Amino acid sequence: MTSGAWVSLFSGGKDSSWALYQALERGLPVERLVTVHPDGDSYMYHVPATELAGLAAESVGIPLVDVHPDNFGADDVPDAGAQGDAELEPLEAALRDLAGNLDGGIAGLTAGAVESEYQTSRIEAMAERLDAELFAPLWQRDPETLAEEMLAAGFEITIIQVAAAGLDESWLGRTLDADALADLRALNEEYGVHILGEGGEFETLVTDGPHMSRPIELDYTTDWDGTRGTIVVEDAWLGE
Repeated sequence: MTSGAWVSLFSGGKDSSWALYQALERGLPVERLVTVHPDGDSYMYHVPATELAGLAAESVGIPLVDVHPDNFGADDVPDAGAQGDAELEPLEAALRDLAGNLDGGIAGLTAGAVESEYQTSRIEAMAERLDAELFAPLWQRDPETLAEEMLAAGFEITIIQVAAAGLDESWLGRTLDADALADLRALNEEYGVHILGEGGEFETLVTDGPHMSRPIELDYTTDWDGTRGTIVVEDAWLGE
C-alpha cells in the first residue's frame, strides 16, 4: 500500500458513507473527509443537506474539510462535459492544498460512485493527477445487493429528497429499511426508479451506522411541490 493518508470524498449520503465504511473496515488510514457544498444544482455532487456532513464527521471521528466553490451554474459552460470538469476544479485544488498538510501526502481517495461513468471517469482522472489510488467499492455492483448489505451492516438511512414518479411526500424522512426496499423494487418495475436512486430519484442521509459513535437526530419539516420535495432541517444534533 502506498504510504500517506487516505481522504474520503464524503457527502453524508449512503453511497459515500458506504465507501468510507468499507475503507475503514479494510484498515485504510482515512485521515480526512472532504465535502463539497454546491451552490445550486450540480452534475458531480450530492446537493441536499451537505451542511449535516459535519455532524456525521464528528460522529465518525474523522476531521472534515469543507469546500465551498463559487457558484458553478450550468449556464456558465458550453456543455455537460465541460460543466463536470469545471465542478471538479475546486475539489482538486482543495485536495492539493490538503496533501501538503498531510504526512506523506494523499495516498488514496474513497468515492461512492455506483454507475455514473460521467462522475467516475472524472474522479479517476483526478486521482491520477494527484498520484493517488482510488477506492470505489460500490462501482458497478448490483444496486439491490448493495442496499441489502448496507442494511445488514446496520446503516440507518433517511430519505431527504425525492424527485421521481411513484415517490410521494410520504417518502420524505422515511427510513430506507427492508419495507422501503420492497416498495422501491415495485417502483423500479413500474416506473424504472433506480433502487439506489442513482438517477437522482432520491437522496439520502446516513443518520447512524457501525462506524458512527452517535446517531444524527433531526427536527425537520417537508417542502413538497406536488411532484418533488425535500426535508427542511430545522435542527440537527448528535444523540446519545
